[in-house]
Amino acid sequence: AAQTWLSGQFGTGTSTSAVGSTALPGTSTTPTTTAAGTALLKISDTALDATLRKSIDGLPRRVHDRFNNQGDMVNFVLIGTEQQVQSALEAATWHLADRDDKLAILNAIDQTYQNKDYLAMPMSTLFLFDRPQDFGYEEADPYAVVATRHHFRLWKAPFTWNGQTVWAGAGTHDIGFEKDQRNGNVTHKIDPAVDGERDNIGATLQKAGKTKTINYYLPPDPVQDAKNATGGGYHSDGRLL
Repeated sequence: AAQTWLSGQFGTGTSTSAVGSTALPGTSTTPTTTAAGTALLKISDTALDATLRKSIDGLPRRVHDRFNNQGDMVNFVLIGTEQQVQSALEAATWHLADRDDKLAILNAIDQTYQNKDYLAMPMSTLFLFDRPQDFGYEEADPYAVVATRHHFRLWKAPFTWNGQTVWAGAGTHDIGFEKDQRNGNVTHKIDPAVDGERDNIGATLQKAGKTKTINYYLPPDPVQDAKNATGGGYHSDGRLL
């Protein structure tokens, strides 16, 4: 945890992501790669449906905090029922974050008493479609969860596609701590290369065998260089997964 924190402060760390998976039906046999060249995702050769593209074009590009400060970008979309999505994320070893701080303390104590790792640390509330996230998920090393974690927030979209539920998500990778520009307090520092977390989310689901098809899509007016709600900068190629 200390090494991760230091690398986050001084920019010596590199973005890390889950690696590879076997080919799945309806996907390309040529994997995409990260900037570091690590094979991650097998992407479908079939273009997104025009109706779905139009709906995604209408999504807000970024989430915001309760003061309406613009924040993380919306960088992935999932299509499936709530049960399908939750089962897939559980199979991909994502942990549902606790929503209540007091309950989180009790859960942490209980997990410690049972000699288990506490991996459900609460995350701050952010807003999309003028409401807080429906779910928060995280993936972390138990001994570094305070300093570093892969995590994302998920909102049920106000539209469906072919009768199926659509979920919009915003994912980032915490790599340390920094000053919150809103109030001077300490907050998490994110890896500014946010595409790494977008691809990590897809890779974990694909590796678990829980994806039918995966695509990239570049919407109009993509987010490519911005700051999150606490003032931390980030950059992206602008595509949604």
